[in-house]
Amino acid sequence: MKMPALRMENAEVLPAPPNPLYPKLVFKKNHPVTADELIDLYDSSGLNRPTKDRTRMQEMLDNSNLLVSAWDDGRLVGVARSLTDWAFCCYVSDLAVRKEYQKGGLGKRLIMLSKEVVGPRPDFFLMAAPTAMEYYPKIGMQKMENGFIIHRTEGW
Repeated sequence: MKMPALRMENAEVLPAPPNPLYPKLVFKKNHPVTADELIDLYDSSGLNRPTKDRTRMQEMLDNSNLLVSAWDDGRLVGVARSLTDWAFCCYVSDLAVRKEYQKGGLGKRLIMLSKEVVGPRPDFFLMAAPTAMEYYPKIGMQKMENGFIIHRTEGW
């Protein structure tokens, strides 16, 4: 069953305090992002995703229903890509920030804006890369010990 694609008619600029490091930074909800922009961002961020498979990356975009993005002077510099039912749960499948923008508060802002968009009802969770396990508690997320997984059987 194919999930509904991002509703681009719901695209909007999200309110965020100015970032003195990046005065032209703008955060957007469900703003159109191309697969090529996403691939470039992921490769730049160090996030391990199947970026050599453009078709799969496009499917990842097409089947997301919440995309909070950060743009600096028209350039995609960060993204939080999520799947949510808006009522019970929101799974953040990707958080990526360009290397040169990391440690500037963008990741935290992307997560917090995503949480604000989905509202107070859904649980808000993610699976962290081993290298990011110490990051998420620093931005106010709690570690869970009650999860399970069936790993993918198709490689990248």
